[in-house]
Amino acid sequence: MELKHSKSIFSEPFKPIACDQCRNLEGLGFEFTMAFQPIWDTDLQRPFAYEALVRGMNGEPAYSILEQVNDGNRYRFDQACRVKAIELASKLGLQNQTDCLLSINFLPNAVYRPETCIRATLEASERFRFPTNRLMFEVTEGERVNDSEHLAGIFEAYRRRGFTTAIDDFGAGYSGLNLLAEFQPDVIKIDMELTRGIDRSASRQAILAGILLTCSRLKIRVIAEGVETEAEYRTLTEMGVHLIQGYYFARPEIDNLLQAIR
Repeated sequence: MELKHSKSIFSEPFKPIACDQCRNLEGLGFEFTMAFQPIWDTDLQRPFAYEALVRGMNGEPAYSILEQVNDGNRYRFDQACRVKAIELASKLGLQNQTDCLLSINFLPNAVYRPETCIRATLEASERFRFPTNRLMFEVTEGERVNDSEHLAGIFEAYRRRGFTTAIDDFGAGYSGLNLLAEFQPDVIKIDMELTRGIDRSASRQAILAGILLTCSRLKIRVIAEGVETEAEYRTLTEMGVHLIQGYYFARPEIDNLLQAIR
């Protein structure tokens, strides 16, 4: 996930102005596009999902766009990202790939009321004929969650709509396993700090084994992200992780839904 902030995602009360910004997606003051990176299902040998990642219009990295996001445009930016991801994925024909999901990062502090703030997403899905049950929404666990009840409410509302829910960067943030005691997403994505070099680290392997046991009992699927080497890939699959994302399989690309290169 690339939507990260040093500030608490729940540090300020939600403001009604969010609704006005959601209705008007113009006026951000900058343009952006999306690159898509596959999350590879090693059992089925096909993409499980493609994650939409923010990029500049000329391929500039995510931070060049995210540094322009502030309190005045955060709501509008969050909605614009959802619409842009669905539009571009649809134009690339992702809806024609059997059961493959589109993974979209979202900002919890840009969700005033889940059912209200999802309107632009639903309208974009209808406009571009993208099935809503093929959408996955990721929130980064690296953000400080002061209001877990609100986040749980968002996830519950999204589930009622048929969306898949995910916590990104799991294991790198403030709450860790305690977060799963409050609510359970459909998917967690293991942070790259845990997967990087896992083939050479007994401690990382032990931590991951504990996470996998917990997720198995809670019926949560696990994705390993940031995988770059064959040794990391082999270790992860031997431990029972079969959804893999990282440069080992494919880099994010603009205007292209890459299959795995391995």
